[in-house]
Formats: sequence, C-alpha cells, structure tokens
Amino acid sequence: MLRQAYDALFAKTLAVVERDVVPDSVIRAGIRYLLSQRVKLTTDLPAEEHYRQLQAFRDELAGMPVAVQTAAANEQHYELPTEYFLRVLGPHRKYSSCLFERPDASLEEAEVAMLELCCERAQLQDGQQVLELGCGWGSWSLFMAAKYPASSITAVSNSRTQRAFITAEAERRGLANLTVITADLLDFQPPAPGTYERVVSIECFEHMKNYKELFGRIAAWLAPRGLLFFHIFVHARGLPYHFEASGTAPRDDWMTKYFFSGGTMPSIELMHMFQDDLAAQQTWYVNGVHYSRTLEAWLRLHDASRQQIVPLFEQTYGKQQALKWFVYWRLFLMSCSELFRYDSGNQWGVAHMLYRKHA
Repeated sequence: MLRQAYDALFAKTLAVVERDVVPDSVIRAGIRYLLSQRVKLTTDLPAEEHYRQLQAFRDELAGMPVAVQTAAANEQHYELPTEYFLRVLGPHRKYSSCLFERPDASLEEAEVAMLELCCERAQLQDGQQVLELGCGWGSWSLFMAAKYPASSITAVSNSRTQRAFITAEAERRGLANLTVITADLLDFQPPAPGTYERVVSIECFEHMKNYKELFGRIAAWLAPRGLLFFHIFVHARGLPYHFEASGTAPRDDWMTKYFFSGGTMPSIELMHMFQDDLAAQQTWYVNGVHYSRTLEAWLRLHDASRQQIVPLFEQTYGKQQALKWFVYWRLFLMSCSELFRYDSGNQWGVAHMLYRKHA
C-alpha cells in the first residue's frame, strides 16, 4: 500500500513537472533526496553484507546475456535527430564525461582534455590497429584517426544515424583511416579478430551485463599482449546496481523507462572481478564533478536552443508531447548532474581501466 501511495504521488508530481512550471531548485532538491536514499541502500552497509551483495550481483551477471534491451536503449538516445545533439553537445560531439582542468575551461577544451587523457592512458601509438566499441557520435574515433594517421581505426555503433554522421565527418576532414560499422554488441564480431593492438571504449560498458563473456570475446579480438582500455561511469563508494523498473530504490522506473533501459551502474570492485581472460593493469578515478560540469554545459545549450528544439521534438515525439520531452531531457541532464556532483563527486564518477590480454 505504501508503495502504491508513493507511486501515485510521484505520478501527480511528475504531471506538474511536465508542464515546466516547477523551479529547478525544487526539482534538484528532490533529486538529491532520492540520491540520499540510494546511498542508504547501496553504501551504508556492514562490510559482510556489502561483499555478499557484490558477489551475488557478479553471479547474477554471469547468467545474463552480454546486453539486454539494446533496441530500447538505442531508441531512447541514439535515434533522435542528429540536429539535437549538434545543438546540445560540444564541438567534438563527445556524449560522455569531459575533463575540466581549469575553473574557466570551456566545454570544447574539456572535451579535448579528456580525449587526450584517454589516448595517453590507453597507450595509443601511431601505426596500431584500434577497435572502438560504442563510438557514439565519433568524438574519439575521429580524434584518434587525425592524431594517429598511420593507425587503422575501426569504430562500432549500434545507430545508423551515428554511422552516417561519422562517415560524412571523416570524409569532410579527409580521414581515410577510419571505418564505421553499425552492429549490436550483443552478437558483434569484428572483421579482423586477433589483430587489434587496442580495444577501447568510452561509456559503452554501462549498457552491458555479462562482463565475463564480453571480456572473453574482447580477449579473442586482441592481438597478443594487446590492451583493453575503457572509460566507464561507476558507483565509487557503493554497490553496483541495475537500472530497472520496480527497483528497490525510489524512482528507478523513470530513468529506466525513458533513458536507460537495460543499463548498469557498475562499481570499480565489480569490474575487477572479471579477469579470467584479461588482467587488470591500472585503474584511475575521475572525480564526478567533471561529469556534473559537462552535464550542466549541455543543459545550458539545451535551454539556449529551446526555440529550435521544441519544433524538432514535435517531429520526433508529436506536437502534444514536445514540451513534456523538452522537460524530460532537462530532468535527465539535471538528474545525472546531481548524481555525479553528490558527495563532492566522490560517490559516483568515472573510472578509467586498463586490462592486458593474458600471455
């Protein structure tokens, strides 16, 4: 009964929020309250219970497919008209955390800073065969292709619109060393397994489930002594969890239903539990405040382009739903920003992880 009453109250509140009449300060306070409840469920636990639940989560993943609900997740984000992302993202179209090295750094500078850092930590060198999984709008693939002209970059996206955009951009820039493949990672097989010196990924593995199987496949794709580098958002101080409807934490349902179906919030501890085929070499943590600043920059661009975005959403969602979806995307950006800013960026953030194929 309590759950039903809560759901009814949430639905009524959301109906008011959808009309775009609730101040951001009120919305953000509500988000921070829900995050505090999540922390109680997944962080404030006795050590024995923490590791019991962590092992249970690992075992659960081992019985799942590599990914679930991939079509729904793709539709939620990546099949929106390209114009939306051209307006909201930075000039490199990096749809993932950036790195703000100075208080006054611009979004473009933060994009480049993170791309450079990923190249350094992945130990990229010119002349390598590189496979990028989940390339988004091509920010890193295009960056690598330009930075390492003697390398061969193969990028994989499950979105036809992303492939079209990246291919056109590569042609415009005169980059002949980049190939883009449209495929679902659930059953993807690369064109040249066993030859890639590097397999790399930025914010793709959050859409995965069976990491044991995934890492086994990647090991087969890597050349001898090859490296896997991935950038992944994580719950740094707590347990991993699924994004799922009817979850145990309040309002998993909204984020899952509209923006992250089939998603996973991993933890660094969890990712270290999958070393059957790949050996962890190094792990870095990027404070979540960098991601929060990234999301706030996207939110400002979203709001600044309201006159252009609402008509675009009318085409995508229908005239009656356009305002609601404009608000929903604001809620998504604010929710994620508050998540990564919580506890001064120490509760949730980004991990960079480097693994080597076993000899």
